[in-house]
Amino acid sequence: MAGSGREAYLTVMTQISVRNAKFGLGAVVRHRIYPFRGVVFDVDPEFSNTEEWWLAIPEEVRPRKDQPFYHLLAENADSEYVAYVSEQNLVPDTSGEALRHAGISEVFERDADGAYRMRMSHTN
Repeated sequence: MAGSGREAYLTVMTQISVRNAKFGLGAVVRHRIYPFRGVVFDVDPEFSNTEEWWLAIPEEVRPRKDQPFYHLLAENADSEYVAYVSEQNLVPDTSGEALRHAGISEVFERDADGAYRMRMSHTN
């Protein structure tokens, strides 16, 4: 039973995070400076990575910590990867182009309108 309590807690926290965030799960976004885009698969209500990671970002583009941060299945022209990006550095991707990231099919399915929806097995 301990596992199910933890899962319920994580589900509630994800719902709270998404409610306070500009982008929801399944949103397709692009970085406002760097040439990559991706789909949101998780949201932290504020910075939740290591201090070392944060300090490795050049100071002139280092984001504030007091904002939502997004986990993305991301891609650029050369590769696919997981990215962790602040809300201030993301904008909606309105290209309508499908993403090619291999991990997307494990987490999302596309509806008739082309939107990414969480697979039922990943909703809790």
